Amino acid sequence: MPREKLNVDLVIPVYNEAGVVEQAHARVRSVVDGLPHDFRFIYVDDGSRDGTADALRKMAGGDPRILLLTLSRNFGHQAALTAGMDASSGDVVITMDGDGQHPPGMIPQMLDLIRQGYDVVQTQRLDEAQPASFKKWTSGFFYRLINAISGTRVLPGTADFRALSRQAVDALKDMPEFHRFLRGMVSWIGFPMVILPYQPAERIGGYSKYSLGKMIRLAMDAIFSFSLVPLYIGLSLGGLLFCLAALEMVYVLSFWVTGRTSNLAPGWSSLMFVILIVGGMLMALLGFIGVYVGYIFQEVKRRPIYLIKGDGENGR
Repeated sequence: MPREKLNVDLVIPVYNEAGVVEQAHARVRSVVDGLPHDFRFIYVDDGSRDGTADALRKMAGGDPRILLLTLSRNFGHQAALTAGMDASSGDVVITMDGDGQHPPGMIPQMLDLIRQGYDVVQTQRLDEAQPASFKKWTSGFFYRLINAISGTRVLPGTADFRALSRQAVDALKDMPEFHRFLRGMVSWIGFPMVILPYQPAERIGGYSKYSLGKMIRLAMDAIFSFSLVPLYIGLSLGGLLFCLAALEMVYVLSFWVTGRTSNLAPGWSSLMFVILIVGGMLMALLGFIGVYVGYIFQEVKRRPIYLIKGDGENGR
């Protein structure tokens, strides 16, 4: 980008962060107010039930650069990010969380990299030094799994703290899928990307809103949106069972050919074993197919990804 002065939109989704978002905003302002660019803050209230909406309205009253989007309910982090990007118009869009864990001190470096020609500046969390935990183990397993079964590579430790050029944002806006996994979508568009490592800070206050259930739903969106491997697994298991059935048929026929039919004893246990295996494989395959059909059903209904209360354009 040849121009010295850029229009930069900061997209910041928040959910039940009263008492935290004010301090996080002050931290961001302490960095961007010293930069030679025009900044706008797009805060997306993702259906907060505490005093977050009041805090954001008060902040907007004191800073005309703040645009507040209030969603009608909690649509989730990915939908809130989508709402903010849909409302953006800047040359560069930076998405970050409003809990203080994404260090605003990296914004100048991110903008420098965008000006060097990268369309995506993707941050990667440095958590090798963090103590082992269930969340860290499951996160590592998820990234290994999605990279093994998907044609889209997602780097471990990447977060939704990134800078995007206008071209990259417009490309993401052309992907109106209902089940969204932005980390995979950003990799899928294939625009020039650079990885920027960072050390996450401690939360200013409160607690993480990403529960185990939400993480599982996000993982399912990633797997079933970016891979058909579960269906291929079912097909492969079906082929394996067919081969085993053919071998069993040859084995039984060998007794008839050699005249040893008296040695054939009815085996109730082996029969039940085969039935249970075949039934289990069929149920698993039908389950995979059912999930894909469910995803298709939700896509074809064309419901909006999010709804904004009051004035504003709702998501497709």
